[in-house]
Amino acid sequence: MKLTEAMASAFDAQITLEFEASLVYRQLAIQMDTSDLPGMALWLRRQADEEIVHANKFIDHVVDRDGHPSIGAIRAPQVDKSASPADVFAAALGHEQRVSESIRELYRTGEAEGDLDSRPLLNWFLEEQIEEESTVSEILAQIRMVGDDGPGLLRLDADLGSRQAQGTEPA
Repeated sequence: MKLTEAMASAFDAQITLEFEASLVYRQLAIQMDTSDLPGMALWLRRQADEEIVHANKFIDHVVDRDGHPSIGAIRAPQVDKSASPADVFAAALGHEQRVSESIRELYRTGEAEGDLDSRPLLNWFLEEQIEEESTVSEILAQIRMVGDDGPGLLRLDADLGSRQAQGTEPA
Protein backbone atom coordinates (compact mmCIF):
# COMPACT_ATOMS: atom_id res chain seq x y z
CA MET A 1 0.00 0.00 0.00
CA LYS A 2 1.35 3.39 -1.01
CA LEU A 3 1.44 5.97 1.74
CA THR A 4 -1.21 8.65 1.79
CA GLU A 5 -0.03 12.25 1.78
CA ALA A 6 -0.93 12.56 5.46
CA MET A 7 1.08 9.47 6.37
CA ALA A 8 4.07 10.52 4.25
CA SER A 9 4.08 13.89 5.98
CA ALA A 10 3.74 12.28 9.43
CA PHE A 11 6.61 9.90 8.71
CA ASP A 12 8.80 12.79 7.53
CA ALA A 13 8.10 14.60 10.79
CA GLN A 14 8.98 11.48 12.79
CA ILE A 15 12.19 10.92 10.85
CA THR A 16 13.20 14.51 11.54
CA LEU A 17 12.37 14.11 15.23
CA GLU A 18 14.50 10.95 15.47
CA PHE A 19 17.50 12.79 14.00
CA GLU A 20 16.82 15.66 16.39
CA ALA A 21 16.80 13.15 19.25
CA SER A 22 20.22 11.95 18.16
CA LEU A 23 21.55 15.50 18.29
CA VAL A 24 19.95 16.10 21.69
CA TYR A 25 21.70 13.01 23.05
CA ARG A 26 25.00 14.11 21.49
CA GLN A 27 24.72 17.52 23.14
CA LEU A 28 23.85 15.93 26.48
CA ALA A 29 26.87 13.65 26.07
CA ILE A 30 29.08 16.69 25.58
CA GLN A 31 27.75 18.11 28.84
CA MET A 32 28.67 14.91 30.70
CA ASP A 33 32.09 14.82 29.02
CA THR A 34 32.79 18.35 30.21
CA SER A 35 31.61 17.33 33.68
CA ASP A 36 34.22 14.54 33.74
CA LEU A 37 31.60 11.79 33.71
CA PRO A 38 32.79 9.71 30.74
CA GLY A 39 30.53 6.74 31.45
CA MET A 40 27.40 8.86 31.30
CA ALA A 41 28.75 10.57 28.19
CA LEU A 42 29.34 7.19 26.55
CA TRP A 43 25.83 5.99 27.45
CA LEU A 44 24.37 9.14 25.91
CA ARG A 45 26.48 8.76 22.74
CA ARG A 46 25.26 5.18 22.39
CA GLN A 47 21.71 6.46 22.76
CA ALA A 48 22.38 9.05 20.04
CA ASP A 49 23.44 6.21 17.73
CA GLU A 50 20.27 4.28 18.57
CA GLU A 51 18.16 7.26 17.55
CA ILE A 52 19.79 7.16 14.10
CA VAL A 53 18.84 3.46 13.89
CA HIS A 54 15.27 4.51 14.64
CA ALA A 55 15.32 7.19 11.93
CA ASN A 56 16.67 4.62 9.47
CA LYS A 57 13.85 2.19 10.31
CA PHE A 58 11.30 4.86 9.47
CA ILE A 59 13.19 5.82 6.29
CA ASP A 60 13.32 2.19 5.16
CA HIS A 61 9.59 1.78 5.77
CA VAL A 62 8.73 4.84 3.67
CA VAL A 63 11.09 3.83 0.85
CA ASP A 64 9.72 0.27 0.88
CA ARG A 65 6.29 1.78 0.27
CA ASP A 66 7.44 3.80 -2.75
CA GLY A 67 7.75 6.99 -0.74
CA HIS A 68 10.48 9.58 -0.78
CA PRO A 69 11.31 10.50 2.81
CA SER A 70 12.51 13.98 3.53
CA ILE A 71 14.38 15.25 6.59
CA GLY A 72 13.03 18.56 7.81
CA ALA A 73 14.73 21.38 9.66
CA ILE A 74 16.33 20.33 12.92
CA ARG A 75 16.73 22.80 15.73
CA ALA A 76 20.01 22.90 17.56
CA PRO A 77 19.71 21.38 21.03
CA GLN A 78 20.27 23.76 23.92
CA VAL A 79 21.83 22.51 27.15
CA ASP A 80 22.76 24.77 30.04
CA LYS A 81 26.52 24.57 30.53
CA SER A 82 25.97 24.19 34.28
CA ALA A 83 23.53 21.26 33.86
CA SER A 84 24.00 18.53 36.44
CA PRO A 85 23.67 14.82 35.66
CA ALA A 86 20.11 14.99 37.02
CA ASP A 87 19.35 17.93 34.71
CA VAL A 88 20.83 16.07 31.75
CA PHE A 89 18.83 12.89 32.30
CA ALA A 90 15.67 14.86 33.08
CA ALA A 91 16.13 16.55 29.69
CA ALA A 92 16.66 13.13 28.09
CA LEU A 93 13.47 11.83 29.69
CA GLY A 94 11.51 14.85 28.52
CA HIS A 95 12.74 14.32 24.98
CA GLU A 96 11.85 10.61 25.09
CA GLN A 97 8.35 11.54 26.25
CA ARG A 98 8.08 13.93 23.32
CA VAL A 99 9.17 11.19 20.90
CA SER A 100 6.69 8.75 22.48
CA GLU A 101 3.80 11.17 21.99
CA SER A 102 4.87 11.79 18.40
CA ILE A 103 4.82 8.04 17.69
CA ARG A 104 1.39 7.73 19.31
CA GLU A 105 0.20 10.58 17.07
CA LEU A 106 1.70 8.83 14.04
CA TYR A 107 -0.23 5.70 15.06
CA ARG A 108 -3.43 7.75 15.34
CA THR A 109 -2.82 9.19 11.88
CA GLY A 110 -2.33 5.67 10.55
CA GLU A 111 -5.63 4.59 12.10
CA ALA A 112 -7.44 7.58 10.61
CA GLU A 113 -5.90 6.91 7.19
CA GLY A 114 -6.65 3.17 7.34
CA ASP A 115 -2.93 2.42 7.03
CA LEU A 116 -2.76 -1.16 8.27
CA ASP A 117 0.68 -1.67 6.76
CA SER A 118 2.31 0.72 9.23
CA ARG A 119 0.96 -1.07 12.29
CA PRO A 120 3.79 -3.62 12.75
CA LEU A 121 6.44 -0.90 12.63
CA LEU A 122 4.49 1.44 14.88
CA ASN A 123 3.72 -1.33 17.37
CA TRP A 124 7.45 -2.04 17.58
CA PHE A 125 8.12 1.63 18.24
CA LEU A 126 5.40 1.90 20.87
CA GLU A 127 7.04 -0.96 22.78
CA GLU A 128 10.50 0.53 22.22
CA GLN A 129 9.42 3.86 23.66
CA ILE A 130 8.07 2.21 26.81
CA GLU A 131 11.53 0.69 27.25
CA GLU A 132 13.30 3.97 26.43
CA GLU A 133 11.30 6.02 28.92
CA SER A 134 11.64 3.35 31.60
CA THR A 135 15.41 3.13 31.19
CA VAL A 136 16.01 6.87 31.29
CA SER A 137 13.57 7.25 34.19
CA GLU A 138 15.45 4.57 36.14
CA ILE A 139 18.81 6.26 35.51
CA LEU A 140 17.35 9.60 36.60
CA ALA A 141 15.95 8.04 39.78
CA GLN A 142 19.34 6.51 40.59
CA ILE A 143 21.08 9.85 40.04
CA ARG A 144 18.59 11.50 42.36
CA MET A 145 19.11 8.78 44.98
CA VAL A 146 22.86 9.26 44.85
CA GLY A 147 22.55 13.03 44.94
CA ASP A 148 25.88 14.72 45.62
CA ASP A 149 27.55 11.53 46.87
CA GLY A 150 30.75 11.46 44.78
CA PRO A 151 31.50 7.73 45.11
CA GLY A 152 27.90 6.85 44.30
CA LEU A 153 27.88 9.08 41.25
CA LEU A 154 31.18 7.63 40.04
CA ARG A 155 29.85 4.10 40.50
CA LEU A 156 26.77 4.95 38.43
CA ASP A 157 29.02 6.61 35.84
CA ALA A 158 31.09 3.43 35.59
CA ASP A 159 27.97 1.27 35.24
CA LEU A 160 26.57 3.43 32.45
CA GLY A 161 29.93 3.37 30.69
CA SER A 162 29.63 -0.39 30.20
CA ARG A 163 26.89 0.02 27.56
CA GLN A 164 27.86 -1.84 24.40
CA ALA A 165 28.15 -0.12 21.04
CA GLN A 166 25.89 -0.86 18.14
CA GLY A 167 25.94 0.31 14.57
CA THR A 168 23.64 2.96 13.22
CA GLU A 169 22.00 0.67 10.67
CA PRO A 170 18.96 -1.38 11.71
CA ALA A 171 19.70 -5.03 12.42
